[in-house]
Amino acid sequence: MNDAVRKITPAPASEPLYREAPNNIEAEQALLGAILVNNDAYYRVSDFLKPVHLYEPLHRKIFEVAGDIIRMGKTANPVTIKTFLPADDKVGDLTVAQYLARLAAEAVSIINAEDYGRAIYDLALRRALIQIGEDVVNIAYDAPLDMPPQAQIEDTERRLFELAETGRYDGGFQSFNDAVALAIDMAGAAFERDGNLSGISTGIHSLDARMGGLQRSDLIVLAGRPGMGKTSLATNIAYNIAAAYEQEVQPDGTYKAKNGGVVGFYSLEMSSEQLATRIISEQTEVSSSKIRRGDITEADFEKLVACSQMMQKVPLYIDQTGGISIAQLAARARRLKRQRGLDVLVVDYVQLMTGSGKGGENRVQEITQITTGLKALGKELNVPIIALSQLSRAVESREDKRPQLSDLRESGSIEQDADVVLFVFREEYYVKNMEPRDPADPKYAEWESLFDKVKGTADVIIAKQRHGPTGTVKLAFQAEFTRFADLADPSFSQYEEH
Repeated sequence: MNDAVRKITPAPASEPLYREAPNNIEAEQALLGAILVNNDAYYRVSDFLKPVHLYEPLHRKIFEVAGDIIRMGKTANPVTIKTFLPADDKVGDLTVAQYLARLAAEAVSIINAEDYGRAIYDLALRRALIQIGEDVVNIAYDAPLDMPPQAQIEDTERRLFELAETGRYDGGFQSFNDAVALAIDMAGAAFERDGNLSGISTGIHSLDARMGGLQRSDLIVLAGRPGMGKTSLATNIAYNIAAAYEQEVQPDGTYKAKNGGVVGFYSLEMSSEQLATRIISEQTEVSSSKIRRGDITEADFEKLVACSQMMQKVPLYIDQTGGISIAQLAARARRLKRQRGLDVLVVDYVQLMTGSGKGGENRVQEITQITTGLKALGKELNVPIIALSQLSRAVESREDKRPQLSDLRESGSIEQDADVVLFVFREEYYVKNMEPRDPADPKYAEWESLFDKVKGTADVIIAKQRHGPTGTVKLAFQAEFTRFADLADPSFSQYEEH
């Protein structure tokens, strides 16, 4: 309240100067006066301005009480508000009731209310920035054991991005006209993009035809049992997107992906070298096992060198840190977007991540925190996130090994938070294990016929899709090169509804 008095009554010239937090008491007084005179002024600022954003404690209380009264459908004015404020408090020589009357008497036009609200909000952001800066300095000096420098950097990045995300007053409802314009812009972009897709092409046409590409801010869960080829499919898609990257200059001078995109790949299971070996094998059609053993010809080696030179220009960035937390992942993804750009994020795989809790959480709560964090990160960065996930062993105990949504391991939140759920299923894997030991067995011919039918194929089951139909896409799978591709025979590429 002393600040309010100081602004109402000019300070003497001899008052010592000191550095105070950014504020504008006059703007707060003008806004509150406008609200007390015409309650409609409150609705011009209530979307973005909260009581905590006002600097003067009495002003916060007045704004909070006025808001409560107005939302109840009653009139907020000096008479109705004063009963909810401390009657004995003084503002200089004025009582609270007299101060309210003075605010109303000196009120500005309601037309200016939003401008004053924005000025107050911007000052609150500046104070928040100062607070973050002070905390960075103080913690760095104190060097607490529970917050090493890397953790402090990640926490500061999180707070700054949180402030950037919430520190805006352009949220809230938008008119239907604006929404229609955005939808038309998206349709126009799809019309101009290669393949006529609204999202980013996976490079696998039959999958794109069903999904329309990878949609921005979507969480796409790619799940399957071990040996089904989850990582192979994710790697194929990531490389296809990065290899197809074309950028165009925007009117403001920034760059945007016209086709393909910059890909960030979190490989929690495999090292970057193993991942690169898989990609090289897929591109050169030289078996990855031969590459690892060095069992290659001179012609094969020349292929590998040529492929590696081409791959150096591909914007695919790999982070091989094991056991990374959702907070660390988010901080590194934000950094990558800021420094290199980012259009698609791949996480291999969810169950190898850790939550950001302090302990005491069970694994289900931890997975819930991770998937919720991934979904929020996708919306924040406006990129699709492909998150790989293991399936429970319940699949193996069933006669029909095709996965279902209930097989998602450890948490129903994976199914709940995901915009798209894809299952990789290779019947060849199971049929091969059923091979009769004796070739003379009458059942051997039956088994051989079934194996020939399913050999080299894989099903990608779209079990959930918010923006489109579910169903199954048949793909070719070359295990030797860990490559998924469209089937050459169009009769196989028809969608099977389930």
